[in-house]
Amino acid sequence: MHIKNFRDLPLSSQVMKGIEDLGFDNLFPIQAQAIMPLLEGKDVIGQAQTGTGKTAAFGIPMAECLNPKHKSVQGLVLEPTRELAIQVAEHISQLTKYAAFKVSPIYGGESIQKQLNALKKGIHIIVGTPGRIIDHLRRGTLNLSLVKIVVLDEADRMLDMGFIDDIEYILSKVPTNRQTSLFSATIDQSVMAICNRYMKNPEKILVSKDEIALTQIDQHYMVVNPANKFRILCAILNESKILKAIIFCRTRRGTKLLAERLIAQGYDAKPFHAGFTQPQREFVVNSFREERLRLLIATDVAARGLDIQGITHIINYDVPLDALVYFHRIGRTARMGLGGTAITLVSYGELTQFKSIKALTKTAIEESEAPGLLW
Repeated sequence: MHIKNFRDLPLSSQVMKGIEDLGFDNLFPIQAQAIMPLLEGKDVIGQAQTGTGKTAAFGIPMAECLNPKHKSVQGLVLEPTRELAIQVAEHISQLTKYAAFKVSPIYGGESIQKQLNALKKGIHIIVGTPGRIIDHLRRGTLNLSLVKIVVLDEADRMLDMGFIDDIEYILSKVPTNRQTSLFSATIDQSVMAICNRYMKNPEKILVSKDEIALTQIDQHYMVVNPANKFRILCAILNESKILKAIIFCRTRRGTKLLAERLIAQGYDAKPFHAGFTQPQREFVVNSFREERLRLLIATDVAARGLDIQGITHIINYDVPLDALVYFHRIGRTARMGLGGTAITLVSYGELTQFKSIKALTKTAIEESEAPGLLW
């Protein structure tokens, strides 16, 4: 059954009343794709921007799956900022008010006493920032041992803000048999590392600007012998009208070695990975932005958040380990309504991974012949 509006979902009358009070009717794409798997108890990874309706996508299943009669913390939502914690807590409160849930934001910069009082009265769902949640855990004023559902919201922003250790500490205090969902505007290898470590067979959902941009991106792939991959890359660089390109590799070492090989062949290239200092990073990014550099050889972590105009090509020298990372990569081109080209070099051993990428998108990824080799 194709779900288009909230009445198509198997929701209780109390939750439905909260939805109707908010004036919701038709589902946003992230809601249409995420609510049912979450209601079924599955883990979910959702690539979705802020403002796409994702709070309701994870808030509604919480209201259906948790028990308001048990006065314990059963739902935990992690947010990167106090503003988001307040906003998301308010939204979930509205959705769950007829289901008699108590929802509370927990964040720094506010009197801890007010939060202690709320916790003593009994809270079902906490929406908080990592630092203040850890503060309560260490004081013994917050117990997460009965949590059934965890949501990592705005995961890329939390990682950018350096919360990875905090997230891991908090998750160590939550039962392992919980349901976990993660929502992020961009999905790169560092976000996927959290998913792979803390989630069980998650359902992957792509609803983002990157998906919208796909219609403007000319996508191709070439099945190549790994021994010829570098020469094929050089042939592509020589034959295609590449003004500015990012070439993605899977590892720092691979990035460094590929950049060195390209420079040795006379190409205008520089590596770019997470091992760079801030001054090094700024120098390379500014050179690329100002068109003093033609080829940026990058890892996914380094390229997170890069928004540079005029990138004509994305070349995947290595197929990413996870399908969602592919869409994050190619979304670096076709910005501001312009077109772009994405080329993926698929070694024989990477065919299975690449099939999962093709299965996740409705847009065509055309197979192309690898260019002829002269050396």
